[in-house]
Amino acid sequence: MSIGHTLSPCGSRLRARASSAPRRQSRAALHAAPVIRELLLVTALYVAYTGSRLLASDKFDAAAGRAADLLSFESVLDLDWERSLNGLFTEHDWLGLFGSYWYATAHYVVTLGVLVWLFTRHREVYRRARNALALATFIALGFYLAMPTAPPRMAGLTDVLSLHSDAGWWGGDASAPRAFANTTNELAAFPSMHAGWALWVALAVAAVTSSWWLRALGVGYAAMTAVVVVGTANHWVIDVVVGWAIVALAWWVVDRVTSERQRAAGSAAARLNVLHQSRDAALTDFAEPAGGRIGKPNHEVVDVFDDREQPDHQRQHTLLR
Repeated sequence: MSIGHTLSPCGSRLRARASSAPRRQSRAALHAAPVIRELLLVTALYVAYTGSRLLASDKFDAAAGRAADLLSFESVLDLDWERSLNGLFTEHDWLGLFGSYWYATAHYVVTLGVLVWLFTRHREVYRRARNALALATFIALGFYLAMPTAPPRMAGLTDVLSLHSDAGWWGGDASAPRAFANTTNELAAFPSMHAGWALWVALAVAAVTSSWWLRALGVGYAAMTAVVVVGTANHWVIDVVVGWAIVALAWWVVDRVTSERQRAAGSAAARLNVLHQSRDAALTDFAEPAGGRIGKPNHEVVDVFDDREQPDHQRQHTLLR
């Protein structure tokens, strides 16, 4: 056996591997592209949201006046629970520390975790949920720009995160990470997107699972977040209510628009299918006239004419055939 014949199988395998490498890279790029696109989109939305909050007015007197108006409105509805909840978080160190970590962590980690979960496991719901989150967040941004409002911790109540700032990564001011303390708009309190995003988590979980305990976990997370943001004196009760209302409205709007688009697409596909069927039927009728398909020999007619030229014994054989 020659050396060339001995090496040829190895060379074939090497060529096969070399030719399959670009295909594997192409498939990997196709799978990575949606992930990269969503990461860039979500990051851009968050940066735009956070940066735009800094455009709001920083006039404290006007913001404090709005806070006083909110508290008066809550008093009429018997919703002025801020002082009693803040007292609990202040008197019990373990509760204050728990609330501080919850406020500084869950808002980001849980929301991002649910987004990733929806993208990887429930892609059919992800786009709708992401659009609802973006819409609600930018509606809230409109309130921040138009109605800067002082939070309870700037209106006489105890700043719980400031009490426990030495135990975490947040600073003593602004209830924000130390690195971002100077870039946070402290008057962006109305509405509460901590509470709003938490309700979004509950809605997203309910949209993709029928498990009662997972749904209960989502509702419990939203309820705990509401208690924490009020108890740490970062938001008024009405901030929570309005934040929930904005998210619920955004979810309903996006769900309605998406459903209408799907119905319209289904109707268009059905009409197109009917047109294709009509076209195919017309082509079939044109290609198959009453006498048979074009080009198909009519043996019966040929046999009849041929009988006139054949002897009797051949004519009988033809008719029997």
